[in-house]
Amino acid sequence: MKYILYARKSTEEDDRQVLSIEAQLVELQEYAAKEKLEIVASLCEAKTAKEPGRIKFAEMLSLLEKGKADGIIAWHPSSRKE
Repeated sequence: MKYILYARKSTEEDDRQVLSIEAQLVELQEYAAKEKLEIVASLCEAKTAKEPGRIKFAEMLSLLEKGKADGIIAWHPSSRKE
């Protein structure tokens, strides 16, 4: 199976998200290497999920729809400090 790494950090409420995009990618790459997963793309986005227009998210969906990837690996997409 082929996977896409997807890292996102909201542009709002910067203090509520724990890991930076770079740190997320490191975690995701380490996980993929440990599990021997095939990564076909790494996509990063610094944009809120509350509004439409996330370009990299749309690109990711397109890759999935075209069969170029089978799944997504993301770092706790809803993780926030409480």
